[in-house]
Amino acid sequence: MRNNGKEIAEAEIVLKGLGVSHGIATGPAYLVQIEHPEPPEYALEPGQTEAEAARFDAAVRQAQQELFALKRKSTGLPGDAAEEIALLLDAHMAMLSGSRLVRGVRARILKDQINAESAIRREIDSIAGQFNRIKDTYIAARGEDVRNVGYRIIRILMNVPFLSLDDVPPGGIVLALEISPAETALLDPRRFSGIATVHGGVTGHTAVMARSLGLPAVLGLERKALESLHHGAPAIVDGIGGKLILNPTEATQRHYERRMQDLKADKATLDKLTRQPAVTTDGTEIVLRANLELPRETDNLPASGANGIGLFRTEFMFMNRDTVPSEEEQFETIVEVVRAMKGAPVTFRTLDIGGDKLARALGAHLNASANPALGLRAIRLSLKEPHLLEAQFRAILRAGYFGPVRILLPMVTTAAEVEEARIILHKCHDALKKEKTPMAADMPPLGTMIEIPAAALSADSLAAVSDFFALGTNDLIQYTVAIDRGNDQVASLFNPLNPAVLRLMEFSIQAGLRAGIPVSICGEMAADPKLTALLIGLGIREMSLGFSSLPRIKQRIRSLSIAQAENHAKYIMDQYDPDRIIQIVNSFRS
Repeated sequence: MRNNGKEIAEAEIVLKGLGVSHGIATGPAYLVQIEHPEPPEYALEPGQTEAEAARFDAAVRQAQQELFALKRKSTGLPGDAAEEIALLLDAHMAMLSGSRLVRGVRARILKDQINAESAIRREIDSIAGQFNRIKDTYIAARGEDVRNVGYRIIRILMNVPFLSLDDVPPGGIVLALEISPAETALLDPRRFSGIATVHGGVTGHTAVMARSLGLPAVLGLERKALESLHHGAPAIVDGIGGKLILNPTEATQRHYERRMQDLKADKATLDKLTRQPAVTTDGTEIVLRANLELPRETDNLPASGANGIGLFRTEFMFMNRDTVPSEEEQFETIVEVVRAMKGAPVTFRTLDIGGDKLARALGAHLNASANPALGLRAIRLSLKEPHLLEAQFRAILRAGYFGPVRILLPMVTTAAEVEEARIILHKCHDALKKEKTPMAADMPPLGTMIEIPAAALSADSLAAVSDFFALGTNDLIQYTVAIDRGNDQVASLFNPLNPAVLRLMEFSIQAGLRAGIPVSICGEMAADPKLTALLIGLGIREMSLGFSSLPRIKQRIRSLSIAQAENHAKYIMDQYDPDRIIQIVNSFRS
């Protein structure tokens, strides 16, 4: 900014949010905008029109799912914005349900024999043009709504994400209204230094991905402040304190430079622990494994000291594409991970699609739902559409020929679900054996995720049909305390130390120990050093977490004794006040 020919520094702006990924990033900030893709145009053969219409219908269903998800997330916006955006999204959803837009596009595909993208653009140009000819600003704005809805469908058909990252230079900080799990998967930590968004919570999938990638991140920021940002303005993302600082002063920059130096020295200390065992002071080993989102993250594991992969999420293979990946495609990805681990075990979680994770390839199977978190998702979807589960099982069994694998079932509620999945697993094993296809010599262990209160309360029966348990505390907390971890208004109330949550965890752990099966924790609680003593005291001997958090947790384990941890856990489990429990956890020193 200039005044009378003199440079005037922009005023420093400090935005408070939720620090969701440890670390500090500095660099130029770029607000990522939504851009309309340029749709292709081509003629169809006479026999192709029905298939093209079906492709359009599938994209409409996916657009409905996206809008439902956006409406849920928009409730946390300040002032009247939440209500205004909710009304807008309701209008957009109405345009996707038997409207003139949908009818017109289908008619153009069938009559004009053109591709869906071209038909959409012609139809929205026609409708918007009619609105624009009416000299009324409100009506004209409805024409823009039609255009936005139309281009949402075009983006889905073209497999083009909302985020355009081309303008963000290396080392830049990405600012956005929101970043979906699929879009976060496109963020390369070697190129971007940090991220900050308006939407999102501490345990949402954007936060999990940011931690997994080692990108400092702050979510839950105020929208208006970001809209006034100058492209390329200097910024600092404080993923520890939960701050985004725009136009930092020299004093602020010096302060954060010192903090970054301290973090670097701290990391050097932690790096020395890589080859040290995760053993308590009285000699009990705690197995530490890594949670992974993407195959490329295996490059980071040697430096983390992880003993294998405790949770590999497979749903990324289904995102950013129009078709379901084949068994062969899944095998190629899965075997790449198994080979990279060189004999260390890998636990593959079967498809966990639904809730706030949407996959265009599965649009035909996932109809719009007013509450996707309680709908057809995860193991429910896999058992309803067993061909999805069979392809995954076969791919994992084949990859087991190259190294030890385990299989983990998500969102289980009953023992019957585990038994049904095991029958399918044996069926796949027998089929591969008959085909003489190389595969795991032994049947891989089949485990159950405990992430729903119903599963925790029936842990004894689940333990009887499971080879191991994995506590998914993120969802367990969400479903127990009825707090949407992606809702900005209540994300700060998401408390892992709620007594009800701790009792469900204790019940599940004890059920697993009584049955003699391994029990691990793979939720974000495992990555918090303040909770390590509590988890060990409750009986946890295996943890799976983001690789960037592993050294710090190992350092904490090596400072504890089992007796200390058990006494600490017993004291906490005798409490009933969450605030008192937080005080005890924060003040505990080994």
